[in-house]
Amino acid sequence: MFQVELKASYANRVAVVSQNQILQSLIAENLVSDPEGARGRLLTEAARLFREKGYERTTVRDLAAAVGIQSGSLFHHFRTKEEILKAVMVETIRLNTALMQAALEAADTSRQKLRGLIRAELESINGQTGEAMAVLVFEWRSLSAPSQGEVLELRDIYEKLWLDVLESLKREGALEADPFVVRRMLTGALSWTVTWYKPERGGLTLDGLTDQVMAMMAL
Repeated sequence: MFQVELKASYANRVAVVSQNQILQSLIAENLVSDPEGARGRLLTEAARLFREKGYERTTVRDLAAAVGIQSGSLFHHFRTKEEILKAVMVETIRLNTALMQAALEAADTSRQKLRGLIRAELESINGQTGEAMAVLVFEWRSLSAPSQGEVLELRDIYEKLWLDVLESLKREGALEADPFVVRRMLTGALSWTVTWYKPERGGLTLDGLTDQVMAMMAL
């Protein structure tokens, strides 16, 4: 039992290192903001406020106060409040897409790939990007049509990772249902975990929750 716990602990540390490496790589390519930098801190606080108060009810003054700057200073980073909202969504999709691609590369079989995708999405929903993921879902309509188009292009890349794996399972005979429908069902089920999954109370870890989802799908 102790050995199993040690292995799990080691695996978790490796996963954290891998996530940090991916984040640093994206920062170096200017695809996402450094969470320790001024722009990154602003996006983190914006995601929190947009989630708690809603985009429309969150003012520029609220955003500035959350990071301890004057309202006018926000416009050194963004021209409008909508640009902040779009950046929250775009950077979240970029980061989580990269993490999912890494999970796929680490897996050998279609089942392992699906498990990796489920685990990564649960982490994104219940981990550090949870508030931004919620904003992506609930504040989509607050974007202008051109901004929606930009986000949708990235979202299509993200969703294709899922559909490719589900379609592989379908071809292998491991999945009977339509891959598109399965993905829609998984999207709802995994997103809803944020309302009830409380790991700090003990019980299921994210790995354990992932196992339950795989078992539910008989995979």
